[in-house]
Amino acid sequence: MHLPGYQPKTDGNAKQIRLAAKALANARRPVIYAGGGVINANAAEELTEFCKSDNFPVTCTLMGLGGFPGTDDQWIGMLGMHGTRAANYAMDEADLIVAIGARFDDRITGKLSEFAPRAKFVHIDVDPAEISKNVPAHIPIVGDAKKILPKLTREYRALETDGSRLEGWWQRIKGWQEKHPLRYDDSEDNEIKPQYMVEAMYEATGGDAIITSDVGQHQMWAAQYYHFTKPRRWLNSGGLGTMGVGLPFAIGAQVARPDETVVCLAGDGSLQMNSQEFATAVANNIPVKVFLMNNFFFGMVRQWQELFWDRRYSAVHQELPDWVKLAEAYGATGMRATDKTTLVDQMREALETPGPVVLDVHVTKEENCYPMIPAGQAARDMVG
Repeated sequence: MHLPGYQPKTDGNAKQIRLAAKALANARRPVIYAGGGVINANAAEELTEFCKSDNFPVTCTLMGLGGFPGTDDQWIGMLGMHGTRAANYAMDEADLIVAIGARFDDRITGKLSEFAPRAKFVHIDVDPAEISKNVPAHIPIVGDAKKILPKLTREYRALETDGSRLEGWWQRIKGWQEKHPLRYDDSEDNEIKPQYMVEAMYEATGGDAIITSDVGQHQMWAAQYYHFTKPRRWLNSGGLGTMGVGLPFAIGAQVARPDETVVCLAGDGSLQMNSQEFATAVANNIPVKVFLMNNFFFGMVRQWQELFWDRRYSAVHQELPDWVKLAEAYGATGMRATDKTTLVDQMREALETPGPVVLDVHVTKEENCYPMIPAGQAARDMVG
């Protein structure tokens, strides 16, 4: 393609790549921080090979999930406002951060002036406008991650490195993982916790489905508890996220991949914004499955009103509609789940049912999504 005035560099500067490899070889507390650019570049395989060139800790943004296997031992979880403590603490104490296809947005950095105060930064991005926009890059590399990562891997492997230099760093990280794992207090009765709903979805799908989401608590819980192992299995709108995108995303994904299982994990607030798309799914016999996390609130807004506005709830509570009846009105199959002991089986039944299906899952009404970096705070100040 030739566009006058826009000829982006894609190969990366060889000298800068060598400098990045040397910086990695000298680092004692490195972190690999990958974003959605890795997915856009189709560079997940190259990222994994690069990370496996040594025992580097790896974290991904919300948009980068699946770029590195979420079940791998080197995976320390998603970072950011609702990321793991291990990932955020590692970023805070790192001496070198290699950012690949990521933009250091405010959900990652928290209070920018206190972000990663000990670190130097390698920043790989195809868009030169992103480099040093928010965080100054010590070693900027402009180009396509798919082309740059193999070169960086070769340069790093060619160096003589001390294989034991990261042991202390991993001890520190594993200490955080043991002390602060992702956790929640399960219900003592049959009530369905929202975190358990995502775990049940992972079990029911075997971890092998294309998952779309809307925006809110359910989106963050999916990022935390559904362990994405491949790229392009997680479709959501990311920054400045759009409520209501989950169902049309799922319809598009199902049309593009008719042989795949596609599940829309929806919020009860978001789904109302595009519920008319059930007509599209039914009319065209597009067999999307909607697992609705129904807590009868605009959950993320309610959480902020609880934590920062003393429970002065305003315009966040909702009881309507009856989702089973709404699904049936459109000609789809409607189901409801209220018991955690049968949830996995009901999800499997929904997946096996022909055509579009809505499974209305009633979850705990006032559950908060933790851990969390309060707005404007540093990563080390996580709560929950």
